[in-house]
Amino acid sequence: MATYKVKVATGTDFFSGTLDSISLTIVGTEGESHKQLLNHFGRDFATGAVDEYTVQCSQDLGELIIIRLHKEPHSFLPKDPWYCNYVQICAPNCRVYHFPAYQWMDGYETLSLREATGKTAADDTLPILLEHRQEEIRAKKDFYHWRVFVPGLPNYVDIPSYHPPARRCRNRNRPEWNGYIPGFPILINIKATRFLNLNLRFSFVKTASFFYRLGPMALAFKLRGLVDRKRSWKRLKDIRNIFPATKSVVSEYVAEHWREDCFFGYQYLNGLNPGLIRRCTKIPDKFPVTDEMVAPFLEEGTCLQAELEKGNIYLADYRILEGIPTVELNGQQQHHCAPICLLYFNPEGNMMPIAIQLSQTPGPDCPIFLPNDSEWDWLLAKTWVRYAEFYSHEAIAHLLESHLIGEAFCLALLRNLPMCHPLYKLLIPHTRYNVQINSIGRALLLNKGGLSARAMSLGLEGFAQVMVRALSELTYKSLCIPNDFVERGVQDLPGYYFRDDSLAVWYAMERYVTEIVTYYYPNDAAVESDPELQCWVQEIFKECLLGRESSGFPTCLRTIPELIEYVTMVMYTCSARHAAVNTGQLEYTSWMPNFPSSMRNPPMQSKGLSTLQTFMDTLPDVKTTCIVLLVLWTLCREPDDRRPLGHFPDIHFVEEAPRRSIEAFRQNLSQISHNIRQRNKCLALPYYYLDPVLIENSISI
Repeated sequence: MATYKVKVATGTDFFSGTLDSISLTIVGTEGESHKQLLNHFGRDFATGAVDEYTVQCSQDLGELIIIRLHKEPHSFLPKDPWYCNYVQICAPNCRVYHFPAYQWMDGYETLSLREATGKTAADDTLPILLEHRQEEIRAKKDFYHWRVFVPGLPNYVDIPSYHPPARRCRNRNRPEWNGYIPGFPILINIKATRFLNLNLRFSFVKTASFFYRLGPMALAFKLRGLVDRKRSWKRLKDIRNIFPATKSVVSEYVAEHWREDCFFGYQYLNGLNPGLIRRCTKIPDKFPVTDEMVAPFLEEGTCLQAELEKGNIYLADYRILEGIPTVELNGQQQHHCAPICLLYFNPEGNMMPIAIQLSQTPGPDCPIFLPNDSEWDWLLAKTWVRYAEFYSHEAIAHLLESHLIGEAFCLALLRNLPMCHPLYKLLIPHTRYNVQINSIGRALLLNKGGLSARAMSLGLEGFAQVMVRALSELTYKSLCIPNDFVERGVQDLPGYYFRDDSLAVWYAMERYVTEIVTYYYPNDAAVESDPELQCWVQEIFKECLLGRESSGFPTCLRTIPELIEYVTMVMYTCSARHAAVNTGQLEYTSWMPNFPSSMRNPPMQSKGLSTLQTFMDTLPDVKTTCIVLLVLWTLCREPDDRRPLGHFPDIHFVEEAPRRSIEAFRQNLSQISHNIRQRNKCLALPYYYLDPVLIENSISI
């Protein structure tokens, strides 16, 4: 007889335990155990429990390779989902085998799990293991399907009418939201998220934290009468009262300094959308700025051409917004423009706006606004640029380049890589909750009752059109940030804390990825001959980039350096890239004139006519402001159940070398965090959005 000591760990989230019967079959190289019920006197598989059992076999099973967990009815009790963390088995020779699960068993089913050692297809020689990985991929492809979201945008996960999760909600009191925010005039159709597979959904804690804080804030808006006012703001200072209890050093700084040119320019470096600005070497023909226009704003003794040659002139061009029609909000037609802004990095180290044109087409009715124009002309011109920033940020940098692309990476991973694949183990922490938050995001932003339809000048179709245009121009190199900084000519720009911090995080990731990849792939041939890896890459090219060859996205990877760069790009996109454009949303937008989502008057066609009143009448009305800020308040506040970058509580890697690499990665991130905090002590306006302790492993909000 051979005795196997078994530990079964149940998840720690509320309602992870089950009352159903769980049985175990152990498969080894020398045989297979009988199916044995795991049962103690009293409660088994309670939430957070690690239950221990003994399994007797008639013979030694040899090296353990697979286990099967069988979930079956218990008496007359209703079906009860179970979240299994892992199973650990101590063999008669005292060798301990680890079988990671980290997934739900919802129905009455059998779950087959492989021993945790990471292996590519080339590493498997036993027919039973090759068959297991093939069957796992087939089953996942049968369950997870691609679906067209908007033609021209990355495809996304098709959510079937998956009734067990909804039934579980009713039976187990898991929080449910029917899409209605009490007291708030938005009906949001997010019921489809109830039908997500349990493995893609928020935990109980995250669900409660996300939804149950939104209702009270919305109700508070209603009770204060903010969401019923379809009129202009009477006084600018009243805007500060929208979130009277939600203030920070940054939000207060924004409210105090939003008019200042130096802060306007600073935001291109370290604000919400720090990836747009690029060095200008020649003034575009469509932007006829002359030396005479800007000479008063340059250093004495220099000229525009000299500063262009020195590399001190920068451009923010919003051409991608040109020609998109607007909608009516609250009975009033909204307006739009695609501005161009010229900036000068002066000797004092400040990025200063020196010319703004509110159209892509110059002409008599499209003046170039300058800092020495009237106070309200210049302020309104800058506000139009900040309005364009709203769409460049929310539609492109945030929703498209983080959420939608990240979801495509996630779904391709689930469909093409088995759990034993080292790249699955490496990247699965960076997919956590991505599909759930995107399902909510599509409902909040991109449906007929959502934010884009009720609070944005461009409406639902215009907002989507911006993203479609952006994806048609997106390149692989632009997502590899070291290349992006060089391509934009900002690799040596002083005071660019976003660049400094993002590069630090990127290189820490790259080092970590290098150690993992080189451990499992001994040479380039191993990369090129990995069919699962190549299918993953091909599916991303097809379903995310829609097969566009001009994107430069690879359709196959042939070398170890190519694989390292690709995986680093995926990891960074699904974590740090999102943190950089998401975390500060409320801080930079709670003072609405700094980030308006709509404009109620057309762009100025002549100078000298702007006043305080025209400025107030151009800004979004009270209702529109509150709708936007409530949604952004919700989407930028990470709910509970966080997992900061480098924090991997789920044990997917068991080999010693990858575990050492994980610890080294944590130490590198800790040093980066320390460096950022030390630097911020000397700054009037700290930049901390890429502090690793504030970066989530995945896009989960």
